[in-house]
Amino acid sequence: LSFSQAADAVDLPTIILLFALMIVSAQFQTSGFYDICARAITNASARPGLLLGMVIAVSGVLSALLTNDVVVFALTPLVCIGLKTKRLDPRPYLIALAGAANAGSAATIIGNPQNILIGQVGNIDFWYFAAVCTPVALASLAIVYGVVWLTWRRVLAADPEAGIVVPPSQVDRFQIGRGLVALALLLALFSTPVPHEVSALAVAGLLLVSRKISSRDMLKSVDWPLLLLFICLFGVTAAFASTGLAGDALQWSIDRGWDLGNLSVLAPLSLIMSNTIGNVPAVILLTTVVPDMSQVTLIGLSLLSTLAGNLLLTGSIANIIVAERAAGLGVSLSFADFARSGVIATALSFAVAIAWLMLVV
Repeated sequence: LSFSQAADAVDLPTIILLFALMIVSAQFQTSGFYDICARAITNASARPGLLLGMVIAVSGVLSALLTNDVVVFALTPLVCIGLKTKRLDPRPYLIALAGAANAGSAATIIGNPQNILIGQVGNIDFWYFAAVCTPVALASLAIVYGVVWLTWRRVLAADPEAGIVVPPSQVDRFQIGRGLVALALLLALFSTPVPHEVSALAVAGLLLVSRKISSRDMLKSVDWPLLLLFICLFGVTAAFASTGLAGDALQWSIDRGWDLGNLSVLAPLSLIMSNTIGNVPAVILLTTVVPDMSQVTLIGLSLLSTLAGNLLLTGSIANIIVAERAAGLGVSLSFADFARSGVIATALSFAVAIAWLMLVV
């Protein structure tokens, strides 16, 4: 592709919306909100079942509202440090953190990058999407809890030990309140005809106007490499689509009666593509090659590609972020560790999602 062709391939509203949500997340990060959540989690360490449940609940809810990649980026080191001070093995909790981030993000259009893109491509109403997808997301969170508990029960049964006490971070309750008001305003704006990216950018602009938190500090919290990755993915998938190979494969499948609107085709395709090239590139490629997908098919693609991210460590960027952030703190989360829980959790979540989609759409 020429430079102009590559630039034209980028879906700018998707990138703007993702950037704006990172600013909203930065408000919570700089105000100490994520520290409060992490401390609430690790303070429950005396009861493994409660601790695991809190990891999943916090990660799932925040990911539905603030995008899973930025949530795990902020929470992983905080949870990791808290668990290590208790002399607990962080691996099952980190798997739960990533699994819940993926499952919880399935609930809303702003839960993850592929949902954001699908929402923009299909012009899907925020609350309609949430109404269809939230039941599956909640069921998947429960599945993640049960599967991680079952597959890591011996590790989870370990008693916490007294460790080094980490001094509490500075918390600005006014700024936390400001962030909550901004989030409420954002959700309210999503109920209006104003484009989602415009609404989010306006809220982000309001948050940047602050006497206490400098714009420089807020912008430092934006995950610029992640934004650059998504920008480049648009170019890479456009280049691949231009070869005609994807179009030929699509035509070959159509000739054999394999329609993407059919769950028997969409489900295995989402699972395979999400765990080979990744769920975000898979969605970008499919929406590029098949630009006229119905809203029903797009919602199905969103749910299935998101839940497929829990199969393997490489299935979701959120999983990779958790593993890399944990590795920086000396915690190794291997491919086998993740698959130990991920394969079962994904199989069960897929069964729930397919049954629900057949029932309601």
